[in-house]
Amino acid sequence: MESKIEVLSTVKIRRSPDFYKVVTELNKTLKERDLMFGLALDQQDENMVVFTIYKT
Repeated sequence: MESKIEVLSTVKIRRSPDFYKVVTELNKTLKERDLMFGLALDQQDENMVVFTIYKT
């Protein structure tokens, strides 16, 4: 059985030291609804991060 991950939304936001905590809680709370959340540093601007919502 193949698992396919679909990107639902992506947004760039200003970097915040505690935002990863929000992403962690979203992942723990909504994984049963087949949602996953990601956070990555923006390659072009070190003051921004990319927040992505996935459907698994």
